[in-house]
Amino acid sequence: MANLPEQEHPRKAFGWAARDSSGVLSPFNLSRRATGERDVCFKVLYCGICHSDLHMVKNEWRNSIYPIVPGHEIAGIVTEVGSKVQKFKVGDRVGVGCMVGSCNSCESCSNNLENYCPKMILTYSANPMRYYGLDKPGLNVGVVGLGGLGHVAVKFLKSLGAKVTVISTSPNKMKEAIENLGADSFLVSRDQDQMQAVMNTMDGIIDTVSAVHPLLPLLGLLKANGKLIMLGAPEKPLELPVFPLIQGRKMLAGSAIGGIKETQEMIDFAAKHKITPDIEVIPIDYVNTAMERLLKGDVKYRFVIDLGNTLKSSS
Repeated sequence: MANLPEQEHPRKAFGWAARDSSGVLSPFNLSRRATGERDVCFKVLYCGICHSDLHMVKNEWRNSIYPIVPGHEIAGIVTEVGSKVQKFKVGDRVGVGCMVGSCNSCESCSNNLENYCPKMILTYSANPMRYYGLDKPGLNVGVVGLGGLGHVAVKFLKSLGAKVTVISTSPNKMKEAIENLGADSFLVSRDQDQMQAVMNTMDGIIDTVSAVHPLLPLLGLLKANGKLIMLGAPEKPLELPVFPLIQGRKMLAGSAIGGIKETQEMIDFAAKHKITPDIEVIPIDYVNTAMERLLKGDVKYRFVIDLGNTLKSSS
C-alpha cells in the first residue's frame, strides 16, 4: 500500500508562491520529506531574487508548474543532519544553489562536473571564467550587463588581473562601472561609433543579460578565437548570425552553474580577495514590488530577502 502524502512529507514548511502566470506571490504552506540519512536540513535565512525567478513565475520559459515557490540563491543555517552526513553539522552556515542530485559515477561526476551529470536536475537558473580560459592576467574581457551577475563578474575579473570593459545600453551606468566597480572602460552598445572603435580587440565576453538582445555587435568585438559566453537566459530565442562565427573563428558557449568543487573555489577566492555582491535587503512582503522593480531594472544590484526575520507562517 502506498504511503499517504502526510507520511511521505511530514515536515511542514512555509513560503511564498505564484499560483499562475500573473507572477503575483502570496503566502503558501507546503510539506517536505523527513530528513534522510544523507540529507541536510537547514533553515533558510536569506534568498536572492534572480531574473530567472521572474521568468519562472510568469512562465516565460513555458515550463513552469504552478503553484511555484521561486528562489534558488539560498543561505541558511543547518538544523538537522542525517546519520551518514560527515561534512556538515548542526549550526553550520550553508549556501544552496539550483542543482539537485547526481549519480556520482558517470564521466562528468568523476571530473568534478556533476553539474553536467545526466541525472542532475537544474531547478533553473557560474563560474565560467576558468573553464573558458578567461582567468589569465592581462586578458581583455567584456561584461555585458551590469546587474546582479554582471557587477560580480567585473569584481572577479579585476581580481584575476583582466582588463575589463563593461558593455551596457545605459550610459548612466558608466560612472558606477568605472569609479565604483573598477572597470577599465565602458561601452554604450547602442553607440555604433564606440562599438566600431574596439572591433576585434576582446579575448572574451561574458553576457549576463536575461532580456532579448542582439549578438552580432558582440561577436564583432571579439578577436579570432575569442569566446562569447552566455550566462543570461532570455525569455525568447536569440538570433545567431553564423558567418561572423565561422569567418572570424569565434566561439559561442554557455554556462548555467559551476559544480561543487568550482563553487567552493569561487567562494574561497571571493573571501581571499574580499569580493562581495552589492545588495538591497528586503522583507518578504516587499517581494512583489521587488519583482516589478527588477523587471524595470530598478535595483542595485541584487535584491536579497531577509526570510529569517520576516517570513512568518500563516498557520
